[in-house]
Amino acid sequence: MGFPKTVGALEITNKVFKKQGIKIPLANQSTVTEATRFDDGFKVQGEIFGAEHIAAMHKNSPAHQKHIANYLSEFCFGDTYTRNGLDLQMRELITLCAISTIGGAEPQVKAHVQANLNVGNDKELMLDAVTQCLPYIGFPRTLNAIACINQIIPANA
Repeated sequence: MGFPKTVGALEITNKVFKKQGIKIPLANQSTVTEATRFDDGFKVQGEIFGAEHIAAMHKNSPAHQKHIANYLSEFCFGDTYTRNGLDLQMRELITLCAISTIGGAEPQVKAHVQANLNVGNDKELMLDAVTQCLPYIGFPRTLNAIACINQIIPANA
């Protein structure tokens, strides 16, 4: 979704927390350090998508694009997925919904549909979650997400 949208969402979240009497800032949930974030992220990314696949992605990235693969492992999976508070199933479900809101990210939506399956979430749960996004993201993006789910998990599966 990007940092600007995330900051906006956090501002709203903080207002709701304050209204509900939830003390902010919340306790730090980080489990990595600057020195471990790549390795820890690479490990959890491999647990979700397959270690061989992630290793191949890094190995086959052109030299001038390796920083993107590294940052994906470090930031998305090292800094974020390794945090306390949510299990991998919930993180993947939230990621699927978040990426579905973007539009034009169908390859990533499909990858995270498969990732949801890999961590134990089923098609019905994914469809339910994306359906809950409908009022916020509209029919086109919801239908695109559902089409991605159906492509990865055919009706007969």
